Amino acid sequence: MAAGDLKTPAMADVDADAVPAAMAPVALAPVLTVEELAGLLRVERKTAYSAINAGEIPGVRRIRGAIRVHRDTVLAWLAEGQARVPRPRRKP
Repeated sequence: MAAGDLKTPAMADVDADAVPAAMAPVALAPVLTVEELAGLLRVERKTAYSAINAGEIPGVRRIRGAIRVHRDTVLAWLAEGQARVPRPRRKP
């Protein structure tokens, strides 16, 4: 195996067309939709919405009716061990 080859020995013999699309690596945009977040976390879309509404996902912004999530914030959160996200205090 060449030094620049990123395939693991187990994946060297796997036909790339045989790998399901859900398992293929995907380049993610810096800002994710809820569907993309669900794919990243490997959970159902409904679960992602529930976690967002419970304040469990960092980097979430609501823009009118749309929810967007900052990719790097989520990746850092996952790397740090998924600590609970502090909820911003609401003004009365």
